[in-house]
Amino acid sequence: MEARHISLNDFVLSGGGFNGESYDHKGNPDLMLKLYFPGKIQQPFNEMLMARKVFNLGIPSPEPGEYVVTEDGRYGILFHRIHGKKSFSRACGDNPAEVARYASEFAQMCLQLHSTHVDTTQFENVKDRYYRLLEENPFFSPSEKDKLGRFIADTPDEDTAIHGDLQFSNAIFAGNKRYFIDLGDFCYGNHLFDLGMVYLSCCLSQESFITETFHMPKAVSIKFWNNFVPTYFGKNAVKAEIDEMMLPYAGLKTLIIERDAGQPQPEFRAALRSVLD
Repeated sequence: MEARHISLNDFVLSGGGFNGESYDHKGNPDLMLKLYFPGKIQQPFNEMLMARKVFNLGIPSPEPGEYVVTEDGRYGILFHRIHGKKSFSRACGDNPAEVARYASEFAQMCLQLHSTHVDTTQFENVKDRYYRLLEENPFFSPSEKDKLGRFIADTPDEDTAIHGDLQFSNAIFAGNKRYFIDLGDFCYGNHLFDLGMVYLSCCLSQESFITETFHMPKAVSIKFWNNFVPTYFGKNAVKAEIDEMMLPYAGLKTLIIERDAGQPQPEFRAALRSVLD
């Protein structure tokens, strides 16, 4: 599929993120552009195809349109614009007194997502994704890779949906509508692989990263997790036990972080201690 050429003169910058920028169309208020940073060509194409498949599953998400390229060679995706949207992370930063409510709403979204059965021939198994990341990682020893591989294999299989990058900045709301966004890593498998990212984002990341990325102090993100747990796992869940269960799944994200950083990440590897010791 070839990308359609568009002009950025027709758009106005509306935001930014880790992979690129977002723009609103000047003449069509129902159209927005997610534009990746220079050099990323396959990633937006893959995300567009995945976003369409996820949307067709009935999972609440913005409807994707075309795969496009701008005059300066950047590639992106046109989406149906969600008017008045706000991410759960931005909402918590702007209104920390309502963190408990936002955490409960996000947890309910996650419960619905993780109960959605998918055609496993149409999506990647999350275990296969981690096996591939593990094989490509140059920083873990063969012995460590063997232990991590066994941990992944021993996690029970599920045929339900996984966001793939489940953090509270990748869910938005507008009025009484809720949507998941940034669905390029969508796959299927055990929900614990997904929840590890929630725990990592809220509790394990450094204060400076949480402040810059999620627009709140770490104390607020921890409070978000503390209120997420009883809604997702049940009001009788013992938080300390849930945290212990989450640690190695959060630690597996080290494979992604080290791939992107090109060097070992000791602060995140510490979460894998129970698997590697």
